[in-house]
Amino acid sequence: MKRRSHRPVADGRRRRLPMRFLLPSLILIALMAMLMLRGYVHSEILADHRVRPEAATDKVPEKILEGGPVIDTRSGRTTSLRVPRHRLVLTFDDGPDPTWTPKVLDVLKAHHAHAVFFVTGTMASRYPALVHRMVAEGHEVGLHTFNHPDLSYQSKKRIDWELSQSQLALAGAAGIRTSLFRPPYSSFADAMDNRSWPVTQYIGTRGYITVVNNTDSEDWQKPGVDEIIRRATPHGGKGAIVLMHDSGGDRHQTVEALDAFVPRLQHRGYSFENLTEALDAPSAHTEVTGLDLWKGKAWIYLVQASEKVTDALVVGIAVIGVLVFSRFGLMLLLSAVHARRVRRRDFHWGPTASPVTEPVSVLVPAYNEAKCIENTVRSLMASEHPIEIIVIDDGSSDGTARIVEDLRLPNVRVVRQHNAGKPAALNRGLANARYDIIVMMDGDTVFEPATVRELVQPFADPRVGAVAGNAKVGNRDSLIGAWQHIEYVMGFNLDRRMYDLLRCMPTIPGAVGAFRRAALERVGGMSDDTLAEDTDITMALHRDGWRVVYAEKARAWTEAPESVQQLWSQRYRWSYGTMQAIWKHRGALIERGPSGRFGRVGLPLVSLFMVLAPLLAPLIDVFLLYGVVFGPTQKTIVAWLGVLAIQAACAAYAFRLDRERMTHLISLPLQQILYRQLMYVVLLQSWITALTGGRLRWQKLRRTGVVEAPGSIPRQRTAHSGNDRRPVG
Repeated sequence: MKRRSHRPVADGRRRRLPMRFLLPSLILIALMAMLMLRGYVHSEILADHRVRPEAATDKVPEKILEGGPVIDTRSGRTTSLRVPRHRLVLTFDDGPDPTWTPKVLDVLKAHHAHAVFFVTGTMASRYPALVHRMVAEGHEVGLHTFNHPDLSYQSKKRIDWELSQSQLALAGAAGIRTSLFRPPYSSFADAMDNRSWPVTQYIGTRGYITVVNNTDSEDWQKPGVDEIIRRATPHGGKGAIVLMHDSGGDRHQTVEALDAFVPRLQHRGYSFENLTEALDAPSAHTEVTGLDLWKGKAWIYLVQASEKVTDALVVGIAVIGVLVFSRFGLMLLLSAVHARRVRRRDFHWGPTASPVTEPVSVLVPAYNEAKCIENTVRSLMASEHPIEIIVIDDGSSDGTARIVEDLRLPNVRVVRQHNAGKPAALNRGLANARYDIIVMMDGDTVFEPATVRELVQPFADPRVGAVAGNAKVGNRDSLIGAWQHIEYVMGFNLDRRMYDLLRCMPTIPGAVGAFRRAALERVGGMSDDTLAEDTDITMALHRDGWRVVYAEKARAWTEAPESVQQLWSQRYRWSYGTMQAIWKHRGALIERGPSGRFGRVGLPLVSLFMVLAPLLAPLIDVFLLYGVVFGPTQKTIVAWLGVLAIQAACAAYAFRLDRERMTHLISLPLQQILYRQLMYVVLLQSWITALTGGRLRWQKLRRTGVVEAPGSIPRQRTAHSGNDRRPVG
């Protein structure tokens, strides 16, 4: 990809951030914002659950301690009021609750009773329709703070914030603001102490009347219906403010007690009114209009959106959990079956045990592979199987073709062409090949002496049209190389065993694959319709009725990207190319025969496991981060370690099947934390490129030529200088 100049353009316009970077960033920011907002309204963020013990009362005025449950400290006043006789003010704290508040409202409506609901801002934001119903049915609403903290611990700034956020929720839910306030953890007036009294005084300066209670039903203890009624009933016809709860747990006893309590006391001459009705005072509600109303509506909209988004994320996590563990289960089970089958002593690919000995053509497309091409060709010269080698130089500018020609090796031909891309180079090589079995490899890959022999044995079965080899990372000594090594062994080779048994292998790796010439010619050769020509041709062969199998002993060593930028470029192309191939062959879903079988088995599996599951998998890490920071931290870490243990077990099994050393698995936890995130963003970028109609060009990766295969002919040329490590072309 050409680099753009950093110089300002002539008209002074600034360089814009590409859409493929901008959209993933915006999506990530939006998701995190929604998750943080949800945590805020669920009291997981900024919540303070401390409760201060009782303190001295010497600074509290005596008339407050001995007065009524309604405390007015507005405009410098210090007064308290009691509810008149035979008037009851039912108050419900901590709601609204989606289960119990509607039941409480139904009982009150059935008995024509009013009450006061002291709601928290968090619950009002989450269930605004219930707040609207309260107001519409004649009940009063008071504030019970936003996050339910003990205000004696909080600063004045935090108290103001608790009040304003709660009023914002009321404005959005019911179009009102209220002057009633009940502090969390409050009790009777005589429980006011030196810690809570200054808060009450400050609340008054903000225009609020503090409402405590003088009759506590203690329904939160669930003592039984009869006991709740007994505790809530005042003596001698006295008026009272009765404390109950419509949230905070199972409130069925409260609902049952209320249904018996209200008519019983109405029969005794009590009226059930809201607070201002009982005190013959103006309503505590004030209508909100204008900008404040729209701010409240916007707040409610955002909270509701965050609830829906996070609910969708939870569903996504459930889906990804099922997909991931299903994939693990299938890989472990089917790879074990595959290994057991191909490793039997009496196993052979064709109808007879005769090996395939006919010579084959090895095609090596090369574009600016000066650092690697000698190792590649020399490894092929050590082959135990008769081969011809055709190096197709695709317009290289670094002397790749000349290096091969100067080796003067037998059975090695160089075909030159103008730069036309890898598919064109492979088709050019196919046209020049002499034999009926075609092996394809990359110009940065080296083969073991037995690789070609093992790769072509499945062609003893006339139904086999292509064979996938076992690609391995050669430069695994670096951390990023070790991570790719784990990915290759676990993610690619276990997959190939599984897909082999299911007869829907999605990709013949470009690094090591073999094809029957007749099969290639029947599907039209290599296509440049997609950026993943290896996936494209494999799907085309399936649709044409050919079998595609996996040869585990056909090992090839490839040079993996050594930097994050190179890795990003490679995987971006792979991901986008795979999506293109799936879309190109989508018609197989409705076709009959072998094509339909691949379409209804292979395409869904590839789409689920290679496109959808990796795209949703970041949700696990998002919730992991959220859980670690905001809790429950211990459970979150245990759950993540459990998932990591399952992945480690699968990786260890894959390494055992491939007879690899387990030492590289030490970096697995770090791979899960860092490497996977990069792959997620790459896949998301590929999705966005596809959805926005963007185009992606081939990108040449920088090679070093450090990979050599065991048993290959050692290179004789001297190493290039450090300056040659710069990208070419």
